[in-house]
Amino acid sequence: MDALVIGAGPAGLMAAEMLAAAGRQVTICEACPSAGRKFLMAGKSGLNVTKTEPPARFAAAYDSDWLAPMLAEFGPDQVQDWCRALGQEVFVGSSGRVFPTAMKASPLLRSWLARLGAAGVDLRTRWRWTGIEEGGKTLRFETPSGAALLRPAVTVLALGGASWPRLGSDAAWVPWLRAAGVDIAPFRPANMGFRVAWSAHMAPHFGQPVKGAMLMAGPFRDRGEFVVTARGIEGGGIYALSRPLRDGAPLALDLMPDLPLPGLVARIARLRAGQSRANHLRKLGLSPVAAALVMEFGRTLPLEQAIKALPIPLSEPNPLAEAISSAGGIRRDALTDALELRALPGIFACGEMLDWEAPTGGYLLTGCWATGRWAGRAAAKAG
Repeated sequence: MDALVIGAGPAGLMAAEMLAAAGRQVTICEACPSAGRKFLMAGKSGLNVTKTEPPARFAAAYDSDWLAPMLAEFGPDQVQDWCRALGQEVFVGSSGRVFPTAMKASPLLRSWLARLGAAGVDLRTRWRWTGIEEGGKTLRFETPSGAALLRPAVTVLALGGASWPRLGSDAAWVPWLRAAGVDIAPFRPANMGFRVAWSAHMAPHFGQPVKGAMLMAGPFRDRGEFVVTARGIEGGGIYALSRPLRDGAPLALDLMPDLPLPGLVARIARLRAGQSRANHLRKLGLSPVAAALVMEFGRTLPLEQAIKALPIPLSEPNPLAEAISSAGGIRRDALTDALELRALPGIFACGEMLDWEAPTGGYLLTGCWATGRWAGRAAAKAG
């Protein structure tokens, strides 16, 4: 076998495309019954492929500066051109996020798989990788026809991280690579919600969104929407700050970020004395769910503090299996600049297998595509 890619998600398919473009004979092995299952799930509510920002600002959204050259070669502009080349027009939303006009992932994936097939790429589904032999020269698989051994000239690993295991990213590969001497950082949830111990008084508000708030986690700020759930809070505003919150930063909310504190103090002073705090919150214009949060955690605080800096005590992040993405993976020091495993020459890695983290909003997909492209191009020159 010439070139093997294990994993048919965004990173793996991009690596396969680069290998095929370089003239290599490419086989993709995918454990699931079809390609791109997590990719399709991510696109159900609108496929956010990237975000239009100045290059330095875009790269700063990632926690790993070593991704910068990969993002420089395949960043927001290149992602949009690539989508158009697959017949999928894109548009830029008001926040700078980029979506296919069709909004869904399936048309893009179908077109991409057709192009890969036309390039001679062989996609084998239900081929589950089960380990390595001979220092990585031989790879074991379970297939619909039984056990199989492959000896590719070059291999690109693109098996994802450890979130959403039911869609294929189950991190089963970790012990095999560790036994071979690959340094791997433990996986942790990323872009996830958090548990909150609500009182019974919050139950009527479960499922309600809190809109327009400024979320604060230590020095970090993000204005976004989140949802109050029976277990806690989740949603885009929370995901954007999930890294500092996971690492121990306290969460506070400014529920009226467009009104400076002196203006809020003046409005509170005009409220009729003797009325309940709930009535005051209603007259100040807070939504019922936002007012309920103030009553839950800000009863003893001065009203202006309860509105502008409401503390929300978080107990723990939601489990890794429920997270949108994961932090951790193959450490930078275990890789060459070409994303080749130092301990296993001829084997490259990309996507969420690598130890990098980024927020939702197009950064995750762009990071997977950029690293897949980088690893695929490097692998094409090896072996």
